[in-house]
Amino acid sequence: MSILVDSGVLLRLTIPADPAYPEVRRAIKLLKSQGENLIALTQNVAEFWNVCTRPSTARGGYGISVQDTVRKLRLIEKLVEIRPDSLRVFQEWKRLAVLHSVKGVQVHNARLVAAMIVYGISNLLTFNGADFKRYSGINVVRPVDIQ
Repeated sequence: MSILVDSGVLLRLTIPADPAYPEVRRAIKLLKSQGENLIALTQNVAEFWNVCTRPSTARGGYGISVQDTVRKLRLIEKLVEIRPDSLRVFQEWKRLAVLHSVKGVQVHNARLVAAMIVYGISNLLTFNGADFKRYSGINVVRPVDIQ
């Protein structure tokens, strides 16, 4: 089974001080031991980089140096397959954005769903399941639910 790993999960996997770190680490280890195919998108990596390198004085920023962010990204690349954006993903995103009247920050989630559709992925590991309720065929899984 393929599982798309959301940006928030990737962040918490690499930040030991985050309260959700143990839960995410346990879930990822368990999924890997079960042979699950963990996938992230180039969009997830860009969002990860944004939050890591954003100043800690800015909303949600970690203030991590570029060098430390690169090290954290290497860890992610060892655990998760990174898949690119494509013209097909763009076309599916546009269809979803119109169909669901997507606005504002929800544009990013629509792009994830578009890629999931194009890549044939139905499972999403995320902390933000409510953000994906409008999309049929998406099975939201929280790290705490992994057994």
